[in-house]
Amino acid sequence: MEARERGPDPGDRVLLQWAAAEDRILMTIDRDFGEFVFRERTPHAGLIRLPDVPAAARIALMEQLLSRPSPEELRGAVVTIRAGRIRITRAP
Repeated sequence: MEARERGPDPGDRVLLQWAAAEDRILMTIDRDFGEFVFRERTPHAGLIRLPDVPAAARIALMEQLLSRPSPEELRGAVVTIRAGRIRITRAP
């Protein structure tokens, strides 16, 4: 599901709240979400960050990511994809 399917942009915090409430992993190119999760400890169901990934490379990297760990391993994790590298961490 894309956020724009719900109407006008409600803001990053609301998007993260919606995703957590619906137990969805949020995928974003926005860097703010990492700050919400790590510094502010905002609850989440999982976060995939693609801050520096060109649009043309996103699909291939997502396919690579989804073929590695099971979806359960991604639940509650923060995945950062940068320069073709995939880093999976757990937020505090």
